[in-house]
Amino acid sequence: MRVLKTILDFYINSSIHVALAVYALSWLTLMQFDITYDENILYFIFFSTITGYNFIKYFGLAKFHHRSLAGWLKAIQVFSLFSFIALVYYVFKLEKQTLVYVSLFGVMTFLYAIPLVPKKIFLDKQQNLRSISGLKIYIIALVWAGVTVFLPLLNNEYPISYDVILTAIQRFLFVIALMLPFEIRDLVYDSLKLSTIPQRIGILMTKLLGSVLLVLFFILEFFKDEMNEDLLLIHIIITIVTLVMVLFARENQNKYYSAFWVESLPIWWLVLLLMLR
Repeated sequence: MRVLKTILDFYINSSIHVALAVYALSWLTLMQFDITYDENILYFIFFSTITGYNFIKYFGLAKFHHRSLAGWLKAIQVFSLFSFIALVYYVFKLEKQTLVYVSLFGVMTFLYAIPLVPKKIFLDKQQNLRSISGLKIYIIALVWAGVTVFLPLLNNEYPISYDVILTAIQRFLFVIALMLPFEIRDLVYDSLKLSTIPQRIGILMTKLLGSVLLVLFFILEFFKDEMNEDLLLIHIIITIVTLVMVLFARENQNKYYSAFWVESLPIWWLVLLLMLR
């Protein structure tokens, strides 16, 4: 059991799990718009997610403790290096217009972790985008929506239609709702200066907000020009399951509640769609 737990912890801490979630949402986009499986963009998204998340999470630790890194952090660093190499490999297989779009998210990721913006706009000692009061959750949702909706379509020269815009808005709402259990979990540990949603409106109102976002996420499906009955059924299931996960979130939740189960929802969304294909 201890070996399995160690493997699971590495799987989560090395960002493989979150990368699979982003990969799943990206593949969902391709299937929703009837585009064939695009290995180059999907693998690029997978490896760039691992590289980006590990850079953000462990940059500070590696910076200040590089001579005495714990074994697990060294392993994650090595794994991240190989992921970065794979990322570079797939960069050269992307379309030119995709690379321009990718660079914008690369800059955003860099600024999210590295202190470059003037100090006066920050409310915390760390001078990076994630330290700006209340901004973190929206930056992540914006990046996830942009990467998982627009990147796969741009790389396949699919036009940015009305349905694409609605899908991106849906994805933005879904990711914010998906992150609320994490924000509730971290309520005890987050600095008050971060001004997270639960800090500002409380846990009960945060769950109510999540419910409203998921209702909007579901309703927007009916405003699309093209609507598939199978997709709608899966949409209903994912909305209900995500809502339940948000409502049952609490401060002293199980270690794997958010980090594994909540973050698994995009993966199960993909699995359900593949089962119906």
